[in-house]
Amino acid sequence: MTPVCPFVKVARPDDASSKRSENQSKHTGEHEGKAKNETVDSSIIEAKCPLGYDSRSFKLGPLSCVICQALLFESSKCVPCSHVFCKGCITRFNDCPLCGADIEKIEADNDLQKVVDRFIDGHARIKRSHASTDAEAAVSDNKPVIYEDVSLDRGAFLLHHAMRAFRARNIESAKSRLSLCVTDIREQLEASPNNPELCSQLGAVLGTLGDCCRAMGDGGSAITYFQESVDALSRLPSQDMEIIHTLCVSLNKIGDLKYYDGDLQASKSYYSRSLEYRHNAMKSHSDSPSLTLDVAVSLAKVADVDKGLGDEEEAIAGFREAVTLLESLKINADDVALEQRRQSVLKFLNSQIAEKEADQAI
Repeated sequence: MTPVCPFVKVARPDDASSKRSENQSKHTGEHEGKAKNETVDSSIIEAKCPLGYDSRSFKLGPLSCVICQALLFESSKCVPCSHVFCKGCITRFNDCPLCGADIEKIEADNDLQKVVDRFIDGHARIKRSHASTDAEAAVSDNKPVIYEDVSLDRGAFLLHHAMRAFRARNIESAKSRLSLCVTDIREQLEASPNNPELCSQLGAVLGTLGDCCRAMGDGGSAITYFQESVDALSRLPSQDMEIIHTLCVSLNKIGDLKYYDGDLQASKSYYSRSLEYRHNAMKSHSDSPSLTLDVAVSLAKVADVDKGLGDEEEAIAGFREAVTLLESLKINADDVALEQRRQSVLKFLNSQIAEKEADQAI
């Protein structure tokens, strides 16, 4: 299975139904395999970042915010203690999280932020150091450095910090890092416009940008990003399950935003497109429990809109079809999360059917 976003192992922030264990990165796997197969040679020394960052472990360094544990964004200094954090993180506190001192005011640290920005701009361009002779190998300080632009490493680095920031509710920081990812991918697409791998990367990152905008309450921008994600992923082969999943997630999120905005007809059109993709996928993946559950969720979304539009018969038919799917679904005993999700959806569906039956009995 080809992952939607080859340079990332993490899923979208609220993408609870994705298969975490199966989202292995193709390029990351190749990179790790190559690292294991390389012969250890005293004349080759892997590059180490002087600021303590590691593209594999993503350890914290002096340019990190200890609150969100991501790279500093809009670096801000507490007065009088001078400890530095992201602006979006520290403004939630009245005293310094590091030393406990009362915060009298917060000042922008523009000089430090310039260092952080330069670090991001140059990240992953130092691949490794080489020595041409045994004599040079003994003096590591004199080794020449080969510079390369390893764009996927840079993408993984930016995305990892974006997800750290998102989980810590520093949404502006996450959005900034993701925007850099999008710029990088689009530059590569200019040279290779029909590259399916790049299109899948773009679709996944745009979807996460949509999540950021939605978390900020900017529904219009969220819809724009989700639609761009749909457009990028719609151009790809529909047999790939991860692509279909991410595409349907974006369609459903547009449908959700339209639903909450009161535009039920538009909402139904997006939910129906998602359902169609998932139904088609089931023709060749009928043994996938997660896909079956996703189909049931799509049926429930469409039926819920039908109910809101006053089409009660269509709504009940959709709810019952979803219940039939879930009641016949076999889930491994060790897949507790999937079973919990199945029970949660079943509870909603049965409540909708019971409500309708109670109305008819009156």
